[in-house]
Amino acid sequence: MIIDCHGHYTTAPKALEDWRNRQIAGLKDASLTPKVSALKISDDELRQSIAANQLQKMQERGADLTIFSPRASFMAHHIGDFNTSSTWASICNELCHRVAKLFPDHFIGAAMLPQSPGVDPRTCIPELERCVKEYGFVGINLNPDPSGGHWTSPPLSDRHWYPIYEKMAEYDIPAMIHVSTSCNACFHTTGAHYLNADTTAFMQCLTSDLFKDFPTLKFVIPHGGGAVPYHWGRFRGLAQELKKPLLKDHLLNNIFFDTCVYHQPGIDLLTKVIPVDNILFASEMIGAVRGIDPETGFNYDDTKRYIEATQNLSAADRHKVYEGNARRVYPRLDAALKVKGK
Repeated sequence: MIIDCHGHYTTAPKALEDWRNRQIAGLKDASLTPKVSALKISDDELRQSIAANQLQKMQERGADLTIFSPRASFMAHHIGDFNTSSTWASICNELCHRVAKLFPDHFIGAAMLPQSPGVDPRTCIPELERCVKEYGFVGINLNPDPSGGHWTSPPLSDRHWYPIYEKMAEYDIPAMIHVSTSCNACFHTTGAHYLNADTTAFMQCLTSDLFKDFPTLKFVIPHGGGAVPYHWGRFRGLAQELKKPLLKDHLLNNIFFDTCVYHQPGIDLLTKVIPVDNILFASEMIGAVRGIDPETGFNYDDTKRYIEATQNLSAADRHKVYEGNARRVYPRLDAALKVKGK
């Protein structure tokens, strides 16, 4: 089967965005703050939002299952306080859970955490536990920069983050390292901030010994790892200068990259530089890049085409990228599939 490890609910009914706008308005005038019960989205509306969008494209492009999380740019952890984020995360996660229940053969959840700048990550644990234990989610999205482009949080190697890592280790779930909206005019959200964060997260891990403390911890760095594969020699050299082990021993038991790279040369580079055991298939559709590439006539985010076309992968390698690696990195996904006889 083909497992897409990186999907977001970007096509949620407009009522969700309307509710969020009212929540934000309520930060200035509390009388405008909506109740959670004011959000009314029916199962039929959810079905329509998925069947005509993500599911249709999955079927057209040959994907079977998507690990599905709330829309990344909507996380916007910099808005309001912890209570704002907690309410918003709960609503968004519940919608993804409902989608997974409506389409159990095609979607399984990954949780948005209720992060907030300057707030102890321990506050995220109740929502994490709820999503894993009650919803059956198989992973989380972890934002290394809840401030929205100002980078006020400690690096991922800091003990600040350890409460979340301890829960990840307990539940054997990975984290996709994924920032949200940039409120810094210097960094375009999807064209700069996302890719900067991917690169930054990798470097934070490289300069630390995080995985000595958490040997089973797993991070998925999306968007092909940002600049990492392109500058692999730089990172190898920096690790050497810092007296770190070889990257294959220092990081590659714990860090993985997805295939959200939207052209053939990029996938060719990724699959040539990064070991196949560290690459997971993903498309992030319907997401940041939705157009048709005039050079190919196909959608930029139709990433399966690039995997099929690259000369760097054998049939056995493609099986790892499409399915085997995801089942290994997401053990709870593997267990859920085995229950279904898959």
